[in-house]
Amino acid sequence: MGIFKRLRDISLSSIHELLNKAEDPVMLMNQYIRDMESELSEAEVAFAKQVAAEKRAQHQLEEAAEMVVKREQGAIQALQAGDEALARQALEDKKTYEAKAEVYKTQYESAKSLSDQLRSQLHEMKSEYERMKQSRDELVARAEAAKTQKKLNETLSSFGKASAVKEFDRMKEKVLELEAHAEASSVLKNENRNLDQKLNALNTKSEIDDELARLKKQIQDGENS
Repeated sequence: MGIFKRLRDISLSSIHELLNKAEDPVMLMNQYIRDMESELSEAEVAFAKQVAAEKRAQHQLEEAAEMVVKREQGAIQALQAGDEALARQALEDKKTYEAKAEVYKTQYESAKSLSDQLRSQLHEMKSEYERMKQSRDELVARAEAAKTQKKLNETLSSFGKASAVKEFDRMKEKVLELEAHAEASSVLKNENRNLDQKLNALNTKSEIDDELARLKKQIQDGENS
């Protein structure tokens, strides 16, 4: 009966409770199913033994009942043959078998009642076991999803604090700083270029003026001569 009680105590609610408490619910779930399979196997052996005891008691009862009828018929035959002593002996033996039949009847009824009880319990436990097996895949998938979600949440919560992320942000600032320096350098270069162009333009104008003055003087000197 201990096996049947243990199996009867197994339910889906208890598995949900284990999922909430277990560090590794997937491993525990599979182990729990294996334990149930082992206990069911033991329960089936115990049930088979009980059914065998029931059949044995039934067979003994049937044999005793047959002997009661047989001795009754033997007594009648003995009286018909005029052998009263033999008839008395047959009836005495009949009484013995009647007493045995009563004992076997009690044993059989008790054994049958227990067999029926175990049969009902075993059927219930097998049904529960099958439901749990069908539910296992769903529960394992949910447990794995929960573990993945937990890991992801932990990763995301610490993601902004990671040194690599901070270093990446620092490098980003460096890039922006380099870009600013490059832009400033380009502006300065353009300003210097414009200044050079203006200065060159002044120099060129001065040279032209000098040349123009020289040519004017040359022409004037030619006219005077």
